[in-house]
Amino acid sequence: MSRKVYVEVAAVFSPEGQILPHQIRWEDGTLFAVDRVTDIRRAAATKAGGCGLRYTVRIGGRQTHLFFDEDRWFVEANDAKQPTA
Repeated sequence: MSRKVYVEVAAVFSPEGQILPHQIRWEDGTLFAVDRVTDIRRAAATKAGGCGLRYTVRIGGRQTHLFFDEDRWFVEANDAKQPTA
């Protein structure tokens, strides 16, 4: 079963007004650098519920989804201690 994990995200605004995440602080304090943002779209978090802007990102060579919903960031997580797809 997946759960929502609210995370701290360091992000910047592009000159076009897009919010681009650069770093995620996991619930245990571990920092993960976002290597690349490959897609941004409105979508539902089908595993944990909720919706918002879904960022498809690469972290450490792995693809995962990061959601921005009502001024909060979250990821869908199993019982792992790191972001997973």
